[in-house]
Amino acid sequence: MVEEEQKYEVDDAYVLPDLAATAPSGGRVRALPPVTLVARYLDTVDLRLARAGASLRHRRGDELPWTAKLPTGTPGVRHEVSRPGPKGQPPPELVELVTVLHRGAPLAPVTVVRTVRHAYEVCDKAGTVLAEVVDDRVTVLDDSGATTDTFRELEVERKGGDRALLDRIGSVLREAGAQGGSFTPKHVRALGEAAQADPDLVAPDGLPAEPTAGDVVTEALRKEIRRLLAHDPLVRLRAPGAGGDTGVHQMRVACRRLRSDLRTFKALVRKTWSRPLRTELRWLAGVLGAARDAEVLRARLRATADADPLSPLDGDAVDRLDEVLAARQRSALAAIDEALRTPRYLALVDSLVLASASPRLTRRATAPAAEALPALVARPWARLTGPDGVDGLDARSPDDRWHAVRKEAKQARYAVNAVAPTVGKGARRLARALARVQDVLGEHQDAAVAADTWLEIAAELPGDHELAVTAGRLAERERASVHRMRSSFPAAWHRATRGRRTSWLP
Repeated sequence: MVEEEQKYEVDDAYVLPDLAATAPSGGRVRALPPVTLVARYLDTVDLRLARAGASLRHRRGDELPWTAKLPTGTPGVRHEVSRPGPKGQPPPELVELVTVLHRGAPLAPVTVVRTVRHAYEVCDKAGTVLAEVVDDRVTVLDDSGATTDTFRELEVERKGGDRALLDRIGSVLREAGAQGGSFTPKHVRALGEAAQADPDLVAPDGLPAEPTAGDVVTEALRKEIRRLLAHDPLVRLRAPGAGGDTGVHQMRVACRRLRSDLRTFKALVRKTWSRPLRTELRWLAGVLGAARDAEVLRARLRATADADPLSPLDGDAVDRLDEVLAARQRSALAAIDEALRTPRYLALVDSLVLASASPRLTRRATAPAAEALPALVARPWARLTGPDGVDGLDARSPDDRWHAVRKEAKQARYAVNAVAPTVGKGARRLARALARVQDVLGEHQDAAVAADTWLEIAAELPGDHELAVTAGRLAERERASVHRMRSSFPAAWHRATRGRRTSWLP
C-alpha cells in the first residue's frame, strides 16, 4: 500500500476551518469520533530507520498493530505495510522489510507517541472517501510514561481522490493559519535532531561544475547503490516498482551496472576494495537471475503465442507451458528470499552503504573527468568493436557468439552512460545509439533462449503431444525473431559508429 499525505504545523489556538467547500458537488465532510492512539517506535541505537525516513511501529488498537513505512523518494509518499502480532514481538516479515536500513543492528523501542486524533472524511456524493483530514494533538512519552514534549499537527491523506483535492484542502488550511512545512513524521519530530541527521546511505547529488574522474565514479556508484537498495523491499513484497517494472529486474540491473562501472573505472578504484565487491555483486546478480529469466519467459510466452491471431496456438498447451515456468519462478523467488536473509547479503549491504559514503579511489581519480574518462571508456569500446566483438560477427555466427557481443555492448553502453554528463553531446548520442544496438541484441538473445526453453520443456514431457506441437510452433516463431534481429543489426550498428558519436573517443 502507498500512503500519500501532506502535513501542516499549527498551534493550540488554531481553529480548524469548515472543510465543506473542499468536497465535490453533492459530497460532504463526515466527522469521525475522536480516538487516542499510542504508538511505540522501534529503531537502532543510532536511529538508522528514522534518519532514512522509515519507521517500524506498534500502535495499540489497530486491527493490524504492526506497521512498517518506507520512503519512496517523493516527500509525503511512503510504502506502508501492516501485519498482526503481539506488542513486544515485531513480525519477522517487517523486520526483514527494513533490512537495508538496520543492516542487522538490533531494533529496540526508541520513543512512544500518544496521539489524540480528530478525523474528518471528505466524501463524494456516493459516500466514497476521497481524503481524510486529521487534527492530531501529540504527546511524546519517555520510558516511565512521563511527558517529554507536545505538539499539534494536521495531516491530509489521499484516499480515493486526486492530488488536486489534497492541494485544495491544503489551501483552505493555510488560509486559516496552518503552516505547510516539510514532511516530517511524528516519531522523527519526537526523537529530535538526532533523527533528522543524514541517513547512512549517501544519495547521488549531481556533479560539480568541473568534476574530477573520482566525482563521476562516485556519482555513478551512488546512483546504482540507491537503485539496488531501494528495490530490496519491493522484491520481498513481490511489489512492482516505478513504471510497473519488477524489483527483481531493477536489483539485477543495479548489480550489473555496479559491476560494469567498477570494471570500467578499475584504474580509479583500489583493487583490494573493488574486487571483493564485484564478486559479491556477481553472486547477488546470479541469485536474482533465475527469477528474472522466468519473468521474461512467462511474459514472452504469452506475447509469442498471441503474435499471429490468424494462426492460433493450443491455449491449454500454452497454459501448461506457463505452469512449468511459474513453478520455476516460485522456486527462484524462494531462493532469493533465502539469500536475502543470509549474513552474506547483510555484509554486502553494509559494504554498499559504506561505498556510497566513501568509495576507495586511487590518485588517478583526482584528474579532471573530461581528460581521464574517454581513455577508460575506449577499452570496453575496443572490445566491442574488435575481432572478438562486432568485427568477428556475421549472420551465420552461433547464438552464443551473438550473446557474447551483447554483453560487450552492454558494458560499453554502461560506460558511455556513466561519463556522458561530463564528456558531452557526442557521448550522449553514442549512448542513445548503443541503447538501440542493445535492444536488437537483447531481443535476439531473448528469442534464442525462449526457443530453446520451449523445446526443452516439451522434451521433459514426452507424453504431452499437444504441448510438443505447440512448443515447436512457438520455437519457430522465436527463431524467426532471431533472424529478423540479425537482419536489423547492421543498420543499428552503422548508426552507432558514425563519426559524430565516436569522435570523442581516443
